[in-house]
Amino acid sequence: MLKPQVPVTQEGYPFIFFSAFCTLLAAIFGMGVLAGILLVVTFFILCFFRDPERFVTDLENAVVSPADGKIILVEKVTDSKFTDAEVQKISIFMNVFDVHVNRVPASGKVEKILYLPGKFYSADSARGALQNEYCATVISTPQGKKLAFVQVAGLIARRIVCWLEPGDSVIRGRRFGLIRFGSRVDLYLPLDTEIMVRPGQKVRSGETIIGHLR
Repeated sequence: MLKPQVPVTQEGYPFIFFSAFCTLLAAIFGMGVLAGILLVVTFFILCFFRDPERFVTDLENAVVSPADGKIILVEKVTDSKFTDAEVQKISIFMNVFDVHVNRVPASGKVEKILYLPGKFYSADSARGALQNEYCATVISTPQGKKLAFVQVAGLIARRIVCWLEPGDSVIRGRRFGLIRFGSRVDLYLPLDTEIMVRPGQKVRSGETIIGHLR
């Protein structure tokens, strides 16, 4: 029986090939210690850009996690940036060992993409939440619900990748981008959403149900 394969996202190929090439050069020139260190680095980069398949729920009103990581915040806030409404905000922190491919939390149509250059503080800090670079996607569901998911850069993360454009139709659980080397994703959900997660809980992109839209 063939074992399931864990693919690697295309964004990672240049980093993996470059690191592997440097490892090979070090080995050819007899620099054993350096070659060993570079081999570990190559393995880490390969793991970082892994892109495993996920099993997405078919429950109609479910909102799934857009990222692997840990829930660091669940609170009701007034969102004046993205949805202009009272919302429930859920923040997911991704460390360097998590899968960093992000997935669409709910099906719908992309209303707008908002990108803002900013700082690179630690993504789980108060300053990071307020001042860091981000890319926000706002969508409306077929039922008329509006929600936003926001990729936030971090202390190490210096590159946000989003493949979506305004007007795109998106499907829950499909890949939409990634953040290189650790960061966070924030979800802004309608106030009446039934939240199914709590702070400290580990979640999996595309699989863990964050809540149910009402």
